[in-house]
Amino acid sequence: MLSRFANARVLAVDDNEANIALLRALLHRAGLRNVVSFTDPREAVAHFDEINPDLVLLDLHMPHLDGFSVLSTILERAAGSYLPVLVLSADSTREATHKALNLGARDFITKPFDASEVVLRVRNLLETRTLYQSVRGHNQRLRDQLDVYQAIEQTERENWQSERERVESVLNDERMVMHFQPIFDLEDGHVAGVEALARFEDTSLSPDRWFSLAHSVGLGPALEIAAIRSALHIVDDLPEGAFIALNISPGALLTSSFQELCTDDFCSRVVLELTEHVPVEDYGAVALALVKFRERGMRLAADDTGAGYAGFRHLLGLDPDIIKLDISLIRDIHRDPTRRALATALVRFAAETDRTLVAEGIENADELGAIRDLSVHWGQGYHLARPMERSALENVFSRA
Repeated sequence: MLSRFANARVLAVDDNEANIALLRALLHRAGLRNVVSFTDPREAVAHFDEINPDLVLLDLHMPHLDGFSVLSTILERAAGSYLPVLVLSADSTREATHKALNLGARDFITKPFDASEVVLRVRNLLETRTLYQSVRGHNQRLRDQLDVYQAIEQTERENWQSERERVESVLNDERMVMHFQPIFDLEDGHVAGVEALARFEDTSLSPDRWFSLAHSVGLGPALEIAAIRSALHIVDDLPEGAFIALNISPGALLTSSFQELCTDDFCSRVVLELTEHVPVEDYGAVALALVKFRERGMRLAADDTGAGYAGFRHLLGLDPDIIKLDISLIRDIHRDPTRRALATALVRFAAETDRTLVAEGIENADELGAIRDLSVHWGQGYHLARPMERSALENVFSRA
């Protein structure tokens, strides 16, 4: 009956050697192998810690140290764990029963006891202890797991705060400068406009990653608006009729800070390029927000066209004035008939919808020649001019 608890440690304390012998024989027959017994309660208390029992069978009235004192002492030592104590006593008075149970005994049997009843009570108490230990172990695992999650969460909070402070230092200390890449009219060579591109003192991250980092800590629109404010200082230096192309996410577009910048003069000189730091989820809402700006002369460019699904979604969802052919489409276009065929289709699309095409990422004369042969309106790329600081633009304007 108790074989599944064969390894359980049982401590029996009774000053009557006959009772001890009976209990040992009874429990051994039932399947328990680890029964330790004492007739002197003082020895039981002295060896309690090394025995570390799973169950205690305890008499109440013994010389030198009564069972009540033993009960109080061992339960105090076992504090924090569930140690079942089964009292076996000839004292069947209400007072003795209540006192033992109040001190923490889990069960009480009156002597002379029935052997079957003792085994059943022992089994029940060991089952309860096993369940307790199982639940306690499960709870400890949950606590350990919670500690791990909280440690991870704390680390993430600290990392988030550290990264936010990193972006804030860029904003507060103006550790960002704007460079400008000219966009040329490929027919007569004049500068049609410039694209504003942010550059950072800390080059451990690329500019794209700086903006992605800012968005991840809730400062994306603030960094974008700071870049736009800085870029707009060049407007008065631009040749007559030239535009400035500004990259902006849908979130920054809808901020009051951006709307405050949108004076009539601003709108007439600006081409907006929606970035994919944060994907456009509702083209209708973005298009609606742009209406009042476009009515005042602002133009919109669809970026990354030809690079994949996102570029064509921009093209179809935003009704742009300018279509920018992605660098992946321009690369080796002079010797790749597939790229040339797709570019040809977009040239025809632009002509039929009255849009202007810009080829970006032109890096050699062969690519430039192929682009011109296709009658693409404007072009930009390292072969034509690299991004440069404001002070270097004057030479480009004068040459063009």
